[in-house]
Amino acid sequence: MSPKTEVVTTHTARLLSALFYGVSSFLIILVNKTVLTSYRFPSSTFLGVGQMGFTILILYIGKVKGIITFPDFDREIPRRIFPLPLLYIGNHLTGLSGTQKLSLPMFTVLRKFSILFTLILEMVILKKRYSLSVALSILAIVIGAFVAASFDLSFNLEGYIIVLLNDAFTAAYGVYTKEKINPKELGKYGVLFYNAAFMILPTLILTIWTGEFKEAVYFKQWTNVYFAFQFLLACMMGFILLYSIVLCSFYNSALTTTVVGALKNVSIAYIGIFIGGDYMFSWINFIGLNIW
Repeated sequence: MSPKTEVVTTHTARLLSALFYGVSSFLIILVNKTVLTSYRFPSSTFLGVGQMGFTILILYIGKVKGIITFPDFDREIPRRIFPLPLLYIGNHLTGLSGTQKLSLPMFTVLRKFSILFTLILEMVILKKRYSLSVALSILAIVIGAFVAASFDLSFNLEGYIIVLLNDAFTAAYGVYTKEKINPKELGKYGVLFYNAAFMILPTLILTIWTGEFKEAVYFKQWTNVYFAFQFLLACMMGFILLYSIVLCSFYNSALTTTVVGALKNVSIAYIGIFIGGDYMFSWINFIGLNIW
Protein backbone atom coordinates (compact mmCIF):
# COMPACT_ATOMS: atom_id res chain seq x y z
CA MET A 1 0.00 0.00 0.00
CA SER A 2 1.44 3.36 -1.02
CA PRO A 3 1.87 6.17 1.56
CA LYS A 4 -0.85 8.18 -0.23
CA THR A 5 -3.30 5.26 -0.04
CA GLU A 6 -2.48 4.75 3.65
CA VAL A 7 -3.26 8.41 4.38
CA VAL A 8 -6.61 8.15 2.55
CA THR A 9 -7.45 4.89 4.36
CA THR A 10 -6.56 6.39 7.75
CA HIS A 11 -8.60 9.52 7.04
CA THR A 12 -11.59 7.39 6.03
CA ALA A 13 -11.25 5.24 9.15
CA ARG A 14 -11.16 8.36 11.34
CA LEU A 15 -14.24 9.79 9.69
CA LEU A 16 -16.26 6.55 9.72
CA SER A 17 -15.33 5.70 13.33
CA ALA A 18 -16.40 9.18 14.44
CA LEU A 19 -19.67 8.86 12.51
CA PHE A 20 -20.28 5.39 14.00
CA TYR A 21 -19.77 6.75 17.51
CA GLY A 22 -22.03 9.75 16.90
CA VAL A 23 -24.90 7.61 15.63
CA SER A 24 -24.48 5.01 18.39
CA SER A 25 -24.39 7.67 21.09
CA PHE A 26 -27.48 9.33 19.62
CA LEU A 27 -29.50 6.11 19.56
CA ILE A 28 -28.57 4.83 23.02
CA ILE A 29 -29.59 8.05 24.75
CA LEU A 30 -33.03 7.85 23.15
CA VAL A 31 -33.44 4.17 24.05
CA ASN A 32 -32.18 4.63 27.63
CA LYS A 33 -34.44 7.64 28.11
CA THR A 34 -37.47 5.67 26.91
CA VAL A 35 -36.72 2.72 29.22
CA LEU A 36 -35.87 4.79 32.30
CA THR A 37 -38.32 7.69 31.98
CA SER A 38 -41.19 6.82 29.66
CA TYR A 39 -41.60 3.31 31.13
CA ARG A 40 -40.29 4.43 34.55
CA PHE A 41 -37.95 1.46 34.96
CA PRO A 42 -36.79 1.74 38.60
CA SER A 43 -33.06 0.99 38.29
CA SER A 44 -30.53 2.55 35.95
CA THR A 45 -27.88 0.43 37.71
CA PHE A 46 -29.70 -2.80 36.81
CA LEU A 47 -29.80 -1.63 33.18
CA GLY A 48 -26.05 -1.08 33.42
CA VAL A 49 -25.62 -4.69 34.59
CA GLY A 50 -27.61 -5.84 31.56
CA GLN A 51 -25.43 -3.81 29.23
CA MET A 52 -22.22 -5.17 30.77
CA GLY A 53 -23.56 -8.73 30.63
CA PHE A 54 -24.41 -8.35 26.95
CA THR A 55 -20.91 -6.97 26.27
CA ILE A 56 -19.22 -9.92 28.02
CA LEU A 57 -21.42 -12.46 26.21
CA ILE A 58 -20.89 -11.04 22.72
CA LEU A 59 -17.12 -10.66 23.09
CA TYR A 60 -16.70 -14.11 24.66
CA ILE A 61 -18.65 -15.77 21.83
CA GLY A 62 -16.60 -13.78 19.29
CA LYS A 63 -13.35 -14.95 20.89
CA VAL A 64 -14.46 -18.61 21.07
CA LYS A 65 -15.55 -18.55 17.41
CA GLY A 66 -12.25 -16.98 16.37
CA ILE A 67 -13.91 -13.83 15.03
CA ILE A 68 -11.97 -11.55 17.38
CA THR A 69 -8.92 -11.92 19.62
CA PHE A 70 -7.85 -10.46 22.94
CA PRO A 71 -5.45 -11.65 25.66
CA ASP A 72 -6.48 -14.49 27.97
CA PHE A 73 -6.73 -13.58 31.63
CA ASP A 74 -3.54 -13.65 33.67
CA ARG A 75 -2.27 -11.96 36.82
CA GLU A 76 -0.93 -9.03 34.84
CA ILE A 77 -4.31 -8.07 33.33
CA PRO A 78 -5.56 -6.09 36.37
CA ARG A 79 -2.36 -4.06 36.50
CA ARG A 80 -2.42 -3.40 32.77
CA ILE A 81 -6.03 -2.23 32.63
CA PHE A 82 -6.56 -0.29 35.88
CA PRO A 83 -7.79 2.42 36.54
CA LEU A 84 -9.90 2.00 33.39
CA PRO A 85 -12.58 -0.31 34.88
CA LEU A 86 -13.29 2.17 37.69
CA LEU A 87 -13.57 5.02 35.20
CA TYR A 88 -15.70 2.81 32.95
CA ILE A 89 -18.24 1.96 35.65
CA GLY A 90 -18.30 5.54 36.89
CA ASN A 91 -18.94 6.80 33.36
CA HIS A 92 -21.50 4.08 32.67
CA LEU A 93 -23.63 4.45 35.80
CA THR A 94 -23.54 8.25 36.09
CA GLY A 95 -24.52 8.48 32.42
CA LEU A 96 -27.54 6.23 32.94
CA SER A 97 -28.53 7.95 36.18
CA GLY A 98 -28.18 11.41 34.63
CA THR A 99 -30.38 10.36 31.72
CA GLN A 100 -33.02 9.28 34.23
CA LYS A 101 -32.92 12.37 36.44
CA LEU A 102 -32.72 15.22 33.89
CA SER A 103 -34.61 16.17 30.77
CA LEU A 104 -32.73 15.28 27.59
CA PRO A 105 -32.06 18.94 26.63
CA MET A 106 -30.47 19.69 30.02
CA PHE A 107 -28.64 16.35 30.13
CA THR A 108 -27.06 17.03 26.74
CA VAL A 109 -26.21 20.66 27.46
CA LEU A 110 -24.40 19.75 30.69
CA ARG A 111 -22.51 17.05 28.81
CA LYS A 112 -20.71 19.89 27.03
CA PHE A 113 -18.45 20.25 30.07
CA SER A 114 -16.88 16.89 29.17
CA ILE A 115 -15.13 18.68 26.28
CA LEU A 116 -13.47 21.12 28.68
CA PHE A 117 -12.47 18.33 31.07
CA THR A 118 -11.03 16.25 28.20
CA LEU A 119 -9.00 19.22 26.93
CA ILE A 120 -7.50 19.75 30.39
CA LEU A 121 -6.70 16.05 30.94
CA GLU A 122 -5.11 15.64 27.50
CA MET A 123 -2.87 18.62 28.24
CA VAL A 124 -1.95 17.28 31.70
CA ILE A 125 -1.69 13.51 31.04
CA LEU A 126 -0.91 13.22 27.30
CA LYS A 127 1.06 16.52 27.15
CA LYS A 128 -0.93 17.75 24.15
CA ARG A 129 -1.17 21.42 23.21
CA TYR A 130 -4.06 23.15 21.46
CA SER A 131 -4.36 26.43 19.59
CA LEU A 132 -6.07 29.55 20.93
CA SER A 133 -8.92 29.10 18.43
CA VAL A 134 -9.69 25.64 19.85
CA ALA A 135 -9.66 27.00 23.41
CA LEU A 136 -11.99 29.88 22.48
CA SER A 137 -14.40 27.51 20.72
CA ILE A 138 -14.63 25.33 23.82
CA LEU A 139 -15.10 28.44 25.98
CA ALA A 140 -18.11 29.46 23.84
CA ILE A 141 -19.63 25.99 24.31
CA VAL A 142 -19.18 26.17 28.09
CA ILE A 143 -20.74 29.66 28.22
CA GLY A 144 -23.81 28.26 26.42
CA ALA A 145 -24.08 25.53 29.04
CA PHE A 146 -23.93 28.10 31.86
CA VAL A 147 -26.67 30.18 30.23
CA ALA A 148 -28.97 27.18 29.78
CA ALA A 149 -28.33 25.86 33.31
CA SER A 150 -28.95 29.28 34.90
CA PHE A 151 -32.49 29.35 33.54
CA ASP A 152 -33.48 25.70 33.89
CA LEU A 153 -37.01 25.72 35.28
CA SER A 154 -36.82 22.01 36.15
CA PHE A 155 -33.56 22.40 38.11
CA ASN A 156 -32.47 19.17 39.82
CA LEU A 157 -29.31 19.56 41.93
CA GLU A 158 -28.73 15.82 42.25
CA GLY A 159 -29.09 15.41 38.49
CA TYR A 160 -26.65 18.26 37.83
CA ILE A 161 -24.02 16.78 40.15
CA ILE A 162 -24.38 13.33 38.59
CA VAL A 163 -24.03 14.65 35.02
CA LEU A 164 -20.98 16.77 35.92
CA LEU A 165 -19.44 13.67 37.50
CA ASN A 166 -20.30 11.85 34.29
CA ASP A 167 -18.40 14.54 32.37
CA ALA A 168 -15.32 13.99 34.53
CA PHE A 169 -15.53 10.20 34.15
CA THR A 170 -16.06 10.53 30.39
CA ALA A 171 -12.98 12.72 30.02
CA ALA A 172 -10.77 10.46 32.14
CA TYR A 173 -12.11 7.30 30.47
CA GLY A 174 -11.43 8.72 27.01
CA VAL A 175 -7.88 9.79 27.81
CA TYR A 176 -6.91 6.50 29.51
CA THR A 177 -8.64 4.43 26.81
CA LYS A 178 -6.34 6.08 24.27
CA GLU A 179 -3.42 4.58 26.20
CA LYS A 180 -4.84 1.12 26.91
CA ILE A 181 -6.15 0.24 23.41
CA ASN A 182 -2.61 0.01 22.10
CA PRO A 183 -2.39 -3.41 20.35
CA LYS A 184 0.74 -4.11 22.39
CA GLU A 185 -1.39 -3.76 25.52
CA LEU A 186 -4.94 -5.18 25.62
CA GLY A 187 -6.24 -4.03 22.26
CA LYS A 188 -9.76 -2.77 21.52
CA TYR A 189 -11.63 -5.95 22.46
CA GLY A 190 -9.55 -6.69 25.53
CA VAL A 191 -10.31 -3.27 26.98
CA LEU A 192 -14.04 -3.76 26.39
CA PHE A 193 -14.15 -7.31 27.77
CA TYR A 194 -12.12 -6.82 30.93
CA ASN A 195 -13.76 -3.49 31.80
CA ALA A 196 -17.16 -5.22 31.85
CA ALA A 197 -15.85 -8.46 33.41
CA PHE A 198 -14.19 -6.71 36.35
CA MET A 199 -17.14 -4.45 37.15
CA ILE A 200 -20.29 -6.51 36.50
CA LEU A 201 -20.20 -8.38 39.84
CA PRO A 202 -19.59 -5.26 42.03
CA THR A 203 -22.38 -3.47 40.15
CA LEU A 204 -24.76 -6.38 40.62
CA ILE A 205 -23.94 -6.45 44.35
CA LEU A 206 -24.66 -2.71 44.46
CA THR A 207 -28.13 -3.21 42.97
CA ILE A 208 -28.88 -5.93 45.55
CA TRP A 209 -27.58 -3.81 48.44
CA THR A 210 -29.65 -0.76 47.45
CA GLY A 211 -32.80 -2.83 46.88
CA GLU A 212 -32.92 -1.90 43.18
CA PHE A 213 -32.46 -5.51 42.13
CA LYS A 214 -35.71 -6.55 43.75
CA GLU A 215 -37.54 -3.54 42.30
CA ALA A 216 -36.20 -4.36 38.82
CA VAL A 217 -37.08 -8.07 39.03
CA TYR A 218 -40.66 -7.33 40.13
CA PHE A 219 -41.14 -4.52 37.62
CA LYS A 220 -44.65 -4.92 36.17
CA GLN A 221 -43.75 -4.03 32.59
CA TRP A 222 -41.67 -7.17 31.94
CA THR A 223 -44.76 -8.76 30.38
CA ASN A 224 -45.06 -5.79 28.03
CA VAL A 225 -43.48 -6.94 24.74
CA TYR A 226 -42.63 -3.38 23.72
CA PHE A 227 -40.80 -2.67 26.99
CA ALA A 228 -38.96 -6.01 26.96
CA PHE A 229 -37.80 -5.37 23.39
CA GLN A 230 -36.56 -1.87 24.24
CA PHE A 231 -34.77 -3.13 27.36
CA LEU A 232 -32.93 -5.74 25.27
CA LEU A 233 -32.24 -3.08 22.64
CA ALA A 234 -30.77 -0.84 25.36
CA CYS A 235 -28.50 -3.72 26.47
CA MET A 236 -27.34 -4.29 22.89
CA MET A 237 -26.81 -0.58 22.31
CA GLY A 238 -24.70 -0.45 25.48
CA PHE A 239 -22.22 -2.82 23.86
CA ILE A 240 -22.34 -1.01 20.51
CA LEU A 241 -21.73 2.35 22.18
CA LEU A 242 -18.72 1.07 24.14
CA TYR A 243 -17.26 -0.46 20.99
CA SER A 244 -17.82 2.76 19.03
CA ILE A 245 -16.08 4.81 21.76
CA VAL A 246 -13.03 2.54 21.71
CA LEU A 247 -12.95 2.51 17.90
CA CYS A 248 -13.24 6.29 17.66
CA SER A 249 -10.57 6.74 20.35
CA PHE A 250 -8.30 4.30 18.49
CA TYR A 251 -8.39 6.31 15.24
CA ASN A 252 -8.83 9.79 16.74
CA SER A 253 -7.86 11.76 19.83
CA ALA A 254 -9.86 11.62 23.05
CA LEU A 255 -10.89 15.25 22.48
CA THR A 256 -12.21 14.45 19.00
CA THR A 257 -14.28 11.61 20.44
CA THR A 258 -15.73 13.94 23.09
CA VAL A 259 -16.51 16.66 20.54
CA VAL A 260 -18.31 14.15 18.30
CA GLY A 261 -20.43 13.18 21.30
CA ALA A 262 -21.28 16.85 21.87
CA LEU A 263 -22.19 17.42 18.21
CA LYS A 264 -24.78 14.67 18.22
CA ASN A 265 -26.31 16.33 21.26
CA VAL A 266 -27.67 19.10 19.01
CA SER A 267 -30.33 16.79 17.64
CA ILE A 268 -30.78 15.00 20.98
CA ALA A 269 -31.58 18.30 22.72
CA TYR A 270 -34.29 19.20 20.21
CA ILE A 271 -35.83 15.72 20.26
CA GLY A 272 -35.69 15.71 24.07
CA ILE A 273 -37.95 18.76 24.18
CA PHE A 274 -40.77 16.57 22.90
CA ILE A 275 -40.07 13.14 24.47
CA GLY A 276 -39.70 12.14 28.11
CA GLY A 277 -42.16 14.78 29.32
CA ASP A 278 -39.70 16.37 31.79
CA TYR A 279 -38.43 19.46 29.93
CA MET A 280 -39.79 22.87 31.02
CA PHE A 281 -39.45 25.51 28.32
CA SER A 282 -38.10 29.03 28.85
CA TRP A 283 -36.68 31.33 26.17
CA ILE A 284 -33.36 32.04 27.90
CA ASN A 285 -32.83 28.37 28.62
CA PHE A 286 -33.65 27.56 24.99
CA ILE A 287 -31.15 30.19 23.76
CA GLY A 288 -28.48 28.64 26.01
CA LEU A 289 -29.21 25.22 24.49
CA ASN A 290 -28.47 26.66 21.06
CA ILE A 291 -25.02 28.07 21.88
CA TRP A 292 -22.86 25.27 20.53
